[in-house]
Amino acid sequence: MAQADAVTTTHGHDGHDGHAHAVPYTTTGISMWKLGFWVFLGSETLFFGTLIAAYMVYKNESVVGPYASELLDIPITSASTFVLLMSSLAMVLALDALQHTTRKKAIIYTLLTAGLGLIFLGFQAFEFTHFYHEGLTLQKNLFGSTFFVLTGFHGAHVSIGVMWLLMLAVDMMRGRMGPRESLRLEIAGLYWHFVDIVWIVIFTLIYLIK
Repeated sequence: MAQADAVTTTHGHDGHDGHAHAVPYTTTGISMWKLGFWVFLGSETLFFGTLIAAYMVYKNESVVGPYASELLDIPITSASTFVLLMSSLAMVLALDALQHTTRKKAIIYTLLTAGLGLIFLGFQAFEFTHFYHEGLTLQKNLFGSTFFVLTGFHGAHVSIGVMWLLMLAVDMMRGRMGPRESLRLEIAGLYWHFVDIVWIVIFTLIYLIK
């Protein structure tokens, strides 16, 4: 692709009116959409970094129980972590399939990614319910406040990702997405991998480090 000071390319056709639309590219060859999304992910990193730091500072400062050591279940959370990691693999396979014009496989892998995300959310709902029955709430102590806020916001990000992937799968089913529109799935993949990486950090700091 030829590049100049301002580079644009026709990246696909709009599914509603059939007219091609241009995707602006920077002089580095990275699309403006992708670059803008990287900036967004940078701000999200700061957001989660603040929540993680708050948890680490206050995790041992609770004056009343229940405490982290009494509730955290490493085997169950390890299973949910494995599920989320497998969803990242499915996301990679979905993008590869779409870019190589195997739309049916792309749809299957995209739905699989969303399905694994829903299973992860099921694990999280189970854990939250268990903690609630054990007496841990958002207002109970500092551990409860920081834990529920941190993992709850992460769960909200996973939920957004699941809905995003389902909408993209529907567009693929309707023929509105093909190899030329794969940037849309690629950006969703960046978001999904980011969410997975954040969870690995959370899992390590909360469940593995005493």
